Amino acid sequence: MKITLATTSPLLKPDFVFGVATAAFQIEGAADSREPCIWDTFCATPGRIKDGSDGLVACDHVNRWREDVELIAGLGVDAYRLSIAWGRIIRRDGSINQAGLDFYLQLLDALQARNIKAFVTLYHWDLPQYLQDNGGWLNRDTAYKFAEYADVVSRAFGSRVYSYATLNEPFCSAYLSYEAGIHAPGVQNRKQGRQVAHHLLLAHGLAMQVLQKNAPKALNGIVLNFSPCHAATNSEADLRAADMADQYHNQWYIQPLLEGCYPTLLEHLPAAEQPDIAEGDMAIIAQPLDFLGVNYYTRTVYRANSKGWFSDVPPTEPPLTDMGWEIYPQGLTEVLLDMHRRYKLPPVYITENGAAMPDKPVQGKVQDQARVAYFQQHLLATEAAINAGMRIDGYFAWSLMDNFEWAEGYAKRFGIVYVDYVSQQRTLKASAIALRDVFAGRQQQR
Repeated sequence: MKITLATTSPLLKPDFVFGVATAAFQIEGAADSREPCIWDTFCATPGRIKDGSDGLVACDHVNRWREDVELIAGLGVDAYRLSIAWGRIIRRDGSINQAGLDFYLQLLDALQARNIKAFVTLYHWDLPQYLQDNGGWLNRDTAYKFAEYADVVSRAFGSRVYSYATLNEPFCSAYLSYEAGIHAPGVQNRKQGRQVAHHLLLAHGLAMQVLQKNAPKALNGIVLNFSPCHAATNSEADLRAADMADQYHNQWYIQPLLEGCYPTLLEHLPAAEQPDIAEGDMAIIAQPLDFLGVNYYTRTVYRANSKGWFSDVPPTEPPLTDMGWEIYPQGLTEVLLDMHRRYKLPPVYITENGAAMPDKPVQGKVQDQARVAYFQQHLLATEAAINAGMRIDGYFAWSLMDNFEWAEGYAKRFGIVYVDYVSQQRTLKASAIALRDVFAGRQQQR
């Protein structure tokens, strides 16, 4: 199966960026050369990771980065989205780990030598444990520590970075980590979740001020995840529940960035569950963005519950991914056009889109045709949003390679490249070849 785009597709225009994405904790390994992070602690807690694994080795990227850069270059992409491990840069005593900086500098230089744009994310969930020991994201001071870290990184990286994202999916760092309790550090407390969300957004705003000063030529912004929130039925209660979920999970993060205020749902939370907001915070959060990264995987369905709140309704009807997520490509067009109508947006990039599938090599090949179809459908969904008048400047497949999938461990594979975790051998899946062919066809038109 191939991925087919019309020759007139806006995705094939010369200035549209195609890339692949990864995250530090999920691939780097070499844990002995960085400070421990909250995910190391989480992994060491029995019962937290489904297969009992950890990120100490992962894909051994720190040692195999040269091979991986060649792999990326061989795909013919324009860009590579990676994250920086905070604990690989700043030690517990506040000093700079030059060896950690040098690793990233060599990686960035290698990408630049191959004309691959570096899209750098400063925070992809791996808070150093020494900061967690001081309260983590519940401690307002962590936001200022983040700005200091952003200063160190952006000064050191200089002109090597095409784009900086401050945070990846603050929803996950707040809700999944502090309310649902399924991500590190594994807390279940709504007040803490809302406070963490606020401090993350404050950290973003403070870091944006630093980035615009130190890297004014880079595209500086943030990456948010979105899922359309649909009602389980047409009842008034379920429709209201879906709207509340949309405010709580989607608008809670984008509205402060673009309008300097939280959704009206904030006013309906009990006072004890509302975040503490200092004077001037919202102005800091609403720094002008050079771009907005959008991550999309699936839709969500909600019903009203007896507490006057919302509860999600897990999907059961196929097609589902190996994560149990509904394959719903039209939801990508929906969320894009919804925010296009609602907000005055900066340029948008699809910074993550992909699917976990039960991949198994057969005679040295991985025929992940379901993933090829997933990419086909979601590229067309992106195209539909552009054709409806929205500006979208790029698309990143998640992920470059199979990796440590957070609470799922190594049991779920999102990669377009298969990783044998014993030998660390990398093998292009059918999806990687299909995407490579799309990229190659576009290059020929330039």
